[in-house]
Amino acid sequence: MAVKWTGGHSSPILCLNASKEGLVASGAEGGDLTAWGEDGTPLGHMRFAGADDVTSVLFSPSCPTKLYASHGETISILDVRSLKGSLDHFHVNEEEINCLSLNQTENLLASADDSGAIKILDLESKKVSRSLKRHSNICSSVAFRPQRPQSLVSCGLDMQVMLWSLQKARPLWITNLQEDETEEMEGPQSPGQLLNPALAHSISVASCGNIFSCGAEDGKVRIFRVMGVKCEQELGFKGHTLGVSQVCFLPESYLLLTGGNDGKIMLWDASSEIEKKQKSPTKRTHRKKPKKGACTKQGGNTNASVTDEEEHGKILPKLNIEHGEKVNWLLGTNIKGHQNILVADQTSCISVYPLNEF
Repeated sequence: MAVKWTGGHSSPILCLNASKEGLVASGAEGGDLTAWGEDGTPLGHMRFAGADDVTSVLFSPSCPTKLYASHGETISILDVRSLKGSLDHFHVNEEEINCLSLNQTENLLASADDSGAIKILDLESKKVSRSLKRHSNICSSVAFRPQRPQSLVSCGLDMQVMLWSLQKARPLWITNLQEDETEEMEGPQSPGQLLNPALAHSISVASCGNIFSCGAEDGKVRIFRVMGVKCEQELGFKGHTLGVSQVCFLPESYLLLTGGNDGKIMLWDASSEIEKKQKSPTKRTHRKKPKKGACTKQGGNTNASVTDEEEHGKILPKLNIEHGEKVNWLLGTNIKGHQNILVADQTSCISVYPLNEF
């Protein structure tokens, strides 16, 4: 059963983040931002002028009281101990921001927006150091890779997933989830594919920095491995009946949380598959075939009928929670020494599920 944290918001919560010290921040529709204690007590609340939705909140790992928040086209830096106003704010995006990500050295902040652009803000000079423009539709999610402060991955509603190096203005690697899927099918598209295109909603990088997952509107979760300047799809599996709105690797593991528009929350253990593929990289090369287009995926599983049979046979959810509400955001965090799942949905409260058994 979930414990509900209430009293912090009056509108649906859109985003969550937790600090290493156990503080939690949530952003909601209408410009609302709330800080919470470990016991679920609201510690502070503020409403941004302009009442733009708060779409992403992010604690600084090195300074756990410092919080970054995006609302509309603005990024604000706040002190959660005193939510009276911003310590600083930046207006570097031209359209609404969907996601923020800090690099490991905490000198760069990435912000992905509705125009498809990703702005890289240098927090020392307080200027934009890079503007990454390749998504042709909304860029829904961006994530710096742990241990690689100049490298990040992104995904968007153009169905594309990209690997970037900040040394270059163009992506190192791009894959179109729908095209790859269609080529793999080796036949006409199924009506379901056209009804549920693979719009990519969420991306999460595992602590190792080389494995990342992507959740999409077609209900599938895809796991990729970065191999130098390209990526290969390691795994593809489907547990949700509607779009996967959120994916989140738990720290220092290949345990993956997924949340969907079907109101389900699942926990997957991809470690054995990832480690198996790592030990025998030759296993998938015999299934390669030439790809169309110059800048698409350069390898990986190319026979979806085999993939789906094989992969879903091997990986089943370790946990399946019937949450009942469309998931807006979820994360795994340690509260009072225990691992928990925090969930934001269409309501104004946070749901907390214990993960004691893992």
